[in-house]
Amino acid sequence: MNGAAQALAVVIAVLLAGVWLMESFCYRNPRLYPLFLLERGDFGAVRLWIVNLGFYNLTTAVALALGVVLARAGHVPQGEALVAFTAAQHVFLALVLLVTERRLWLNSLLEGVPAAVLLILVL
Repeated sequence: MNGAAQALAVVIAVLLAGVWLMESFCYRNPRLYPLFLLERGDFGAVRLWIVNLGFYNLTTAVALALGVVLARAGHVPQGEALVAFTAAQHVFLALVLLVTERRLWLNSLLEGVPAAVLLILVL
């Protein structure tokens, strides 16, 4: 795995860790309502899925970081496989998000485009 792929994987991992914090702990912040399409009255109904999704993003961030660590430690095929799978997963999920809720098109782009670039760099 080349340096550009490793750097992008780390950047995406850091961004996903930030999303984890927002989704799991800050989703009630009014400034984030447009990002999640939330209204104050929705908190009780969405808490389960938004917190769960936040922790999903944390584990994905860890997988990307672990893939880079593995590659740098000489386990290149294993590291590349982990990073490639995670990138492909996010490209797919970005498309699902776009189809499911078109108003979140920017979120879909922010999730899918960097992941697609990473996938291209790894493959």
